[in-house]
Amino acid sequence: MPTPRGVYIVAWLEAAKGGLVLLVGFGLLALVHQDIQTMAEQLLRRFHLNPASHYPQIFIHALSAATDARLWFLAGAAVAYAIIRFIEAYGLWREKRWAEWFAVASGGIYIPIELYELWQGVTWAKTCMLVLNTMIVAYMSHVLWQSRRRGRGLSKADRDRLKIHRPR
Repeated sequence: MPTPRGVYIVAWLEAAKGGLVLLVGFGLLALVHQDIQTMAEQLLRRFHLNPASHYPQIFIHALSAATDARLWFLAGAAVAYAIIRFIEAYGLWREKRWAEWFAVASGGIYIPIELYELWQGVTWAKTCMLVLNTMIVAYMSHVLWQSRRRGRGLSKADRDRLKIHRPR
């Protein structure tokens, strides 16, 4: 049974998430040994934001607490997260059963957190993230259910290997 096209779309989405987080990690490394406070204030001025208002103040406060060690840690965490997303994308693209399970599990972990965040305050971004993540988890669960129903307990590569080694 061929892999549904949606699995490839999920693989691309996971790879894109990994790439985006990797870029953020490199951006954090660029801030090491820099005067972050001044950079944050310049950024706010560039976007014509009032540094004394609520959200820009949160941004400035968060950056003022950033140390070089914390930036290195966050950049390392971003690289680790990106590697996990890339491995998942690779597995989905190569039709690996473990990747389908991993997609359901890794997406499902975020749903309670996203619900909590939505409960704290509804925004379009939070709502979209929850809907998208729920759709991916539901779709990948459906793919797993369909493959089990059709007896596709193995990936295409595993099925091909078994055909080669099957005694006559």
